[in-house]
Amino acid sequence: MARFIKDRSKSKGLAPGSLVFIGRQKMNKPELFVMDYNQNSLEEKQIHSLTEIEDYIHKDGVTWLNINGIHDLELIRELGDMFNITSLLLESVLNTDQRPKFESFDNHDAFILKMIHYDETIKQVVAEQFSLILGKRYVITLQERQGDVFKGVRERIRNKKGRVRLSDNDYLMYALLDAIADNYAIAIETVGRKIDELDGRIFKYNEKGLTEEIYTLKTELNYLRKSVRPVKDVVNSYLKAESPFFMEKNIVYLKDLNDSITHSAESIELYNNLVSDQLNIYNTNMSNSLNQVMKVLTIFASIFIPLTFLAGIYGMNFEYIPELKYKYAYLIFWILVLVIGIGLIIYFRRKKWL
Repeated sequence: MARFIKDRSKSKGLAPGSLVFIGRQKMNKPELFVMDYNQNSLEEKQIHSLTEIEDYIHKDGVTWLNINGIHDLELIRELGDMFNITSLLLESVLNTDQRPKFESFDNHDAFILKMIHYDETIKQVVAEQFSLILGKRYVITLQERQGDVFKGVRERIRNKKGRVRLSDNDYLMYALLDAIADNYAIAIETVGRKIDELDGRIFKYNEKGLTEEIYTLKTELNYLRKSVRPVKDVVNSYLKAESPFFMEKNIVYLKDLNDSITHSAESIELYNNLVSDQLNIYNTNMSNSLNQVMKVLTIFASIFIPLTFLAGIYGMNFEYIPELKYKYAYLIFWILVLVIGIGLIIYFRRKKWL
């Protein structure tokens, strides 16, 4: 359950807006990277303090500040003071179990959602808290650790590919969210492929580990649904907000993003229903196989019940049993046994029980 609900005991009893990191620290020290660009120039480097960012945010162009590692409370507090970010929003940024959401403020828009990928090593969906703040000419992104899904966006900025170098920071925000949405689809496709591979195995009787695999995949789908489904509401809310930080000409891209998220959410529901059906089919198949075994055993028991009855009668230790002294009694007994046994088999076949 730790993947779904994280320990919030640190924030118990504290006032709203108190800065408390909830989650597992994934880096020893935060790292800060800045990309400052316009149509003609690009500057990209690692910075060592937030004071260095002031040289960029007052320039014409787009400034992208990316922070890896959100456990440093002093750094987050300094970021809030510098960009006038409310303590309630900072509290949500520090809570790695925060439900995806969008909030609009006077001087910026804020998004909190999850970056997702499927880890083949541990056979699990891995999610990471991601926060994005869109202001005037700048985009701030915060994530729990190194590594993200934005390699393609960075390469487009460096190589002047696509529209990102020709557009303002609102298009950069869209490009980042679109990269996250694309990775949702990849993770869902990976889990879906594993579910499809189960189709040929669910009809096999008593395959070891299959029930555990089905349950594991269902758990991963539920984890995906928890992370992806609310993002659809986030994008819809932003479309309706008519934010001053997002140009109307780029709304079409947000609508495309909304379609992508909707498709991912629907795919999760589809696969969730499919894996539930697979589990039901497997359990039904197991029950049918068990019923078939019980049927055969019951038929054998039904045949031997009258035979056991006869054997029990003539196995009694009474001295005066009429047939015991008869010369052909043993032969007659076996004839009777065969007649009863064969007769019952014929009867069962006519009833189509065999």
